[in-house]
Parts: sequence; C-alpha cells; structure tokens
Amino acid sequence: MTQKLKIPSPLVSLLPVLVLVVLLFFTIRLLGADALGGGSQVCLLLTTAMCAVIGMGWYGVSWKDIEHAIVNNITGVSTALIILLIIGALSAAWMLGGVVPTLIYYGVQIIHPKFFLVSCCAICAVVSVMTGSSWTTIATIGIALMGIGKAQGFDEGWIAGAIVSGAYFGDKVSPLSDTTILASSVTDTPLFTHIRYMMYTTVPSILIALVIFTVAGFSHEVTDSSQMAMFTHGLAERFHITLWVLLVPVVTGILIARKVSSIITLFVSTALAVVCMLLFQADILREVAGEGMSNAEALYKGVLITLSSSTSVPASSPELTELIATRGMGGMMDTVWLILCAMCLGGAMTACGMLGSITRMFVHLTHKLAGTVTATVASGLFLNLATADQYISIILTGNMFKDIYKKNGYESRLLSRTTEDAVTVTSPLIPWNTCGMTQATILSVPTLVYLPYCFFNYVSPLMSIIVACIGYKIVRPLKKNKE
Repeated sequence: MTQKLKIPSPLVSLLPVLVLVVLLFFTIRLLGADALGGGSQVCLLLTTAMCAVIGMGWYGVSWKDIEHAIVNNITGVSTALIILLIIGALSAAWMLGGVVPTLIYYGVQIIHPKFFLVSCCAICAVVSVMTGSSWTTIATIGIALMGIGKAQGFDEGWIAGAIVSGAYFGDKVSPLSDTTILASSVTDTPLFTHIRYMMYTTVPSILIALVIFTVAGFSHEVTDSSQMAMFTHGLAERFHITLWVLLVPVVTGILIARKVSSIITLFVSTALAVVCMLLFQADILREVAGEGMSNAEALYKGVLITLSSSTSVPASSPELTELIATRGMGGMMDTVWLILCAMCLGGAMTACGMLGSITRMFVHLTHKLAGTVTATVASGLFLNLATADQYISIILTGNMFKDIYKKNGYESRLLSRTTEDAVTVTSPLIPWNTCGMTQATILSVPTLVYLPYCFFNYVSPLMSIIVACIGYKIVRPLKKNKE
C-alpha cells in the first residue's frame, strides 16, 4: 500500500524561506558584492538541505522525489543557462569589437543629458520589444547606455533603473518573449489576446515611469562638456571608431525580425562582433594576448581570452578602464552557479509540498475581484522570492489560480495578465532571483542599488490591483454557481 504523504502547514513551509532570508541578510552584509562568489549559493544549498530534512523526516517524502523535482527544475532553465553564457561572450565581443564604444561615442554627442534617462528607458523598451528578451537588451544596448550615462554624470542607480524599466516593458509585451508565451500558455490564453489585455496595465505603468525619468533628467545638473569630450576622446584613442561595426546590431535586428531562435541570433551576433575585433581592433587583441607569439597566434589567443575570461584594457582614465573591462563567459559562472542552487531550493520545496501549502493561504482572499487579483500578485511575488526564478513562479502561479479564476467566472486573460504583472517585472528586483543576479552582473550595478529607480517594475503590479479595484475591462462571461 502507498502511504498518503502529509502536507506541511503554511507555518512549517515558511520556515525555510525565513531561514534563507536571514542567511542571505548576514551573508550579503558580511561579504557585500563578493557574496555572489559562493556565499549566497551556500545559503541556498543549506536551505535546500533544511527542506529535505523536514520533508523526509516528518512528512514521508522520499529523496528520489526531491531529486527528481530538482532535476526537472534545472532542466527547465537549461536554455536560460546557455543564453547566459552566450551573453557573456557577446557582451565581451561587442565591447572589444568596438560596437559598444562606437554606440557610446556617438550617443554621448547625440543624446542631450536632459533627455537621457527618458531616452534610455524608451530605447530599451523598443529594443526589448524587438528582441523579446530583457537579458539581450541589457547585455547589448544597456551596457552602451550605462557608458553614455556615466559620461554625462548620472548616478549608476538611475541609469540602471531606466534600462531595466524599459527592457522589462518589452520582455512583458513582446510576442517573442518566452515569459509572455509561457504566461499565456500556462493559463490557456491565446498569445495576442494576452498581449492586448496587458496593455491596460502596462501602458499606464510605462507612461508613469517615462514621466518620472523625464522630470529626473531635467533635475540633473549637466556634466561639463569638456568632461564628455575627454570621455569620447578616450574612446577614440583606444578603439577604432567606425560606423561599419554598427552592422552587427543591424544584422542582429534583422535576425530578430525574422524570428530566428534567440540562441542562434546571439551566437551569430557574437561571431560578427569577433570579425569586427579581427578587422578593426587587432591591436587590442594583441595587447590582451600578450607578447612572445606570432601575429596569427596573438589574434587567436586574444579572441579566446576575450570570449572566455576577464579582460582589462588600460584607458585614459580609471572610469573608462572600468567601463571597457569585460568578463566573458567566465564572468557569468557565479550567476550560473547561483541559478543552479536556486533551482535546487525550488525543487525541494515543491517536492515537499511546501510551495503548495504556502500558496493555498492566498485562496482565502479570492472571494472578490480585487481580492483575487491581489492574492495572485502576492502569490507571484512570494514565489519569485521563494523559488528565485520567474519561470517556475509563472508556472506555479498560473496553475495555482487557474481553477479559482474559472470557478469565479473570470476570463483566463485576467489571470495571464496578473501573473505577468506580478512575476515577470518583479524578478529583477530580487537580489537572489535569477533575473536580479543576471542584470546586476551584466550592468555591474548591485540589485539593491538600481531597485529604487525601476519605477515601471513596481508600478506594474500596483497598477494591476488598481485596475481590478476599478473593474475596468474586466468581465465575467461565466456565471458562478455557488454550491
């Protein structure tokens, strides 16, 4: 006979989450940014072990079930890990290939400082709609905009906040976005129905963010033009600035428009940037490779080092040297390690029934429309905190509330929209979430530094609740039969 497993109470289920938060608090306080080098990962694994002990010792969960859930979680993010590694190579290739320096060189001269923040947000929004990926947008044009913003004297938190706000607008509404597709498919909502319905909360949220960035830009004290001139001169001195390298983002945009796979697009973009390195930045490659070898060997070694590991090319100022430094694929390994450990925790909590127990607490709030949407938002945010992954959070939130929405007579598009409002946009605001760690790594700005300025990201879930309270464009085509 198979013994029916006991379900842990919400209080017991919350215990590992509370332990994780406490461990991360002290770890980050002691190690700072170095916590990503292993401290945070150890905290996640310790919490995973705690879940396993509770589940196996008190609730009859077998280790095989826990292991199976962990493997399934890791399998689910395998594509994201590959994309992350390619982005590491792409970021380095775009930098030392002269693509990012060229964009910065002309951008500093074109974008007026007063309109920089709002332009930064708008540009990232357009690019992310085209790419369907916040990660790709931030890793390419986002890095260039960071350089332009620093040259114009903006605080890195404001710059990163504008970049992340714009990038996640596109990630949320683009038909090419994996989270958009996932949210619509999990809730059985047609993709374009889902996207159109999101506009009622997404457009007001981005407009509010753009207004704030515009006001902030006009409040900014313009940097001395001579300082910006020194910055552009330093780039021109270090790199061969040419419009030919801009063929790389153009070709990348064409591949995106033709809906080529993200991995293929990123790989081709990286390869083209490598060609630009060989054609226009050979001196830098030889400098990276070192002396004592033939020209061909130096170029080959320089490319390998650039794509795989950290490089630091001396420039005219320490700030410029820091900007053009790259990390390559090796620089993404701490994030990859963190994601793997986060998946272990999510798998253990799922297998032990803890996530299910916690989310059931929100069911009591679903008697009215506003309560239902608020409960969905709270559940999605909590799952982002607990599982540290937006994909798992979207799946669990959609599955958790699907029957509740159907029973109460609400359309599936309301659930799909609320899920995206709660999960997708809040994921980069959580330091240990895969998105939060990835964006912090790519932009070299700690999550808690840019968090206060990601206006779109925390206005979106609030807007979802506000629209629900008003009841705007929310219909109940199905009549609920109370039993």
